[in-house]
Parts: sequence; structure tokens; C-alpha cells
Amino acid sequence: MTVQTDELILDVSYMRKYFPIKKGFLQKNVGYVKAVDDVHFHIRPGETFGLVGESGCGKTTLGRCILRAIEPTSGSVRFRDRQGHMQEVLQLDAKDLRAIRRDMQLIFQDPYSSLNPRMTVLNIIAEPLVCNGMAHGPELKERVADLMEMVGLNSRHLERYPHAFSGGQRQRIGIARALATNPKFIVCDEAVSALDVSVQAQIINLLQDLQEKLNLSYLFISHDLGVIQHISNRVGVMYVGKMVETAATKDLFAAPKHPYTEALLSAKPVPDPRKKSNRIILQGEVANPANPPSGCYFHPRCAYAKDICRNQTPDLKQVGDGHYAACHFAGELDLRGAASI
Repeated sequence: MTVQTDELILDVSYMRKYFPIKKGFLQKNVGYVKAVDDVHFHIRPGETFGLVGESGCGKTTLGRCILRAIEPTSGSVRFRDRQGHMQEVLQLDAKDLRAIRRDMQLIFQDPYSSLNPRMTVLNIIAEPLVCNGMAHGPELKERVADLMEMVGLNSRHLERYPHAFSGGQRQRIGIARALATNPKFIVCDEAVSALDVSVQAQIINLLQDLQEKLNLSYLFISHDLGVIQHISNRVGVMYVGKMVETAATKDLFAAPKHPYTEALLSAKPVPDPRKKSNRIILQGEVANPANPPSGCYFHPRCAYAKDICRNQTPDLKQVGDGHYAACHFAGELDLRGAASI
């Protein structure tokens, strides 16, 4: 996957995260869970890259590896700092990593457990500013009040505790906390999945407004195809730790090139009750990341699989303008998009 580096804010390549499996009294290492396995993708400034896949496919692990919230096993994460230089995040020492983390923030999935119930909203949002020495005294409180107003909350409620807010309001507090350090890039880890549908729409609209106003770039992780289609400029599809397809959102939903993507799109709910769903039911079970099958990980469930799929791992290759798929027959299969399913 080749692209001009000067066009990017984030470039991830050869990303791997293997968790050791230990057994016995001596905790001997007997294998690895390949949570993220050789993933490549990039994000441009002001872009939203949607990451979709079944639960357990490695989406959240990948997001946290990028931020070094957990340490990757190997790979490269290049991020453009405030001076315009591409920094290798995985090689930074503690001091430099702390500095660059001002530009890389995370919005958590659960708005209830991600906020400290013993801290006021003022202290929660102010914490990143205090830790980074970016504001103090009256300036600190003014900055927090501005952030509250920015995310649609009343600044008069700064002294309240999280239990006094609804789920949607708590997520707005989490967004305000993520914005405190003026970041350029935010990982949204299932940021709306725990919310009611009507509240989801409000939070998505808020994220889009903030992106336009502040020129933010998002890695938006979700299993909801409707949300991904609405908010993303480009989409990556993961299966058992591997990136199996990436494309512009419109291209991926209209003409997928990987059989797993076709099956995912067929599960997207149809809003018209009179229209019959033509869902593709995959046979078998999701591959075990601790003991994946040979060749293509998807081949035991794929209706198009042939001998080469069982024996040879497909590379993520270009099959169209900005469209990549890890399938031996990506250029030959006539797969159905969301509109035709």
C-alpha cells in the first residue's frame, strides 16, 4: 500500500500484537494469541478512517497499540507532530511519548466506567491540562468551561459529579476531556455503541462538527455498519487480527472485493420492513487467533475458497483506485454491495 507520506497524519505498517499463552506451574509460554497480525493502513489530515469487524477481531487492540496504551509486539506507527515531522511513535522514550500524546487522544466506549465517580466534571476535564502543565488557576477553569460549552454542556455544572449526568452527557464529558490538549488525532473506540440510537446521532453530529471546526482526524472503531457508513471517509475491515479490505466508504459499500466484507454488508439492517433481507449466513466459527488456519484465515467459512486459499496467505493488494483487498480472487469475484443485498 503506497501513498505519499507528506499527505498523511498517521501511517501504520506491519503492526502486530501477540499475547503470550502461559500454562503450568512455571507459566511456560506455549503459544500466542495473534490479536493484531501484520496490519497496514494510513489516515490523512481531517479524515475519518472507519474500522469495522466482528467482536474480538482486534479493532480495539489495534487502536490502543497505535497510542501505545498497550505495547505492540512489532510494527511501525508514524505520526505527524506539531512541527510537521513524521515521528516513529514506537521508538519514542517516555518524555517524547508524553509530549506527542497531547496530539493523540482516546474516547472510550463506556461513558459510565471511563469517568472517575469521585471527581467533579471540572477535575475530570482539567486533568490532562494539569498533567501536561498547559493551564492552571483561573485560566484552567476558563478553559474547562469553554470545553464544556464546545461539547454542548452547561458550564454551570462544573462542580457536579458524573452520576448527575445521563449516558450521552457523560460521553460529551469524555469528548471534552479528549479535546483538552488540542489534539490532532483521536481514536474513537466504539464511542457511541453504549448509547441510545437518538443519542448516538447527536454524538456523531457533534464529532463531525468538532472535526470540521478543529481539523481533527479520527480512527473510528465500530461494529455498526450504519454508523461507519455515515461518518467515515474510508473504511478498513478486520477479520481475526488482519486487515482484509480498505477502500473509500462509497466504493466499499457499493462494490466490496472481499467475501467477508460482502457477508458483513448483508447483515446491515434494512429500514424498509417490506423489503426482504438477503443476508449471507456464514458457516462454521470465527477462526481462533491462538491457532488460526493455514492460508487465508477466512477460507473455512468462504463460499469462494479454492486450494490456493487453504495453502497461501493472500497479501493486501490494490484492486482499484485506493481499494485494497486481501483475497486471491479479489479482481475476479462479482460480490454484492449493500445496495443490492
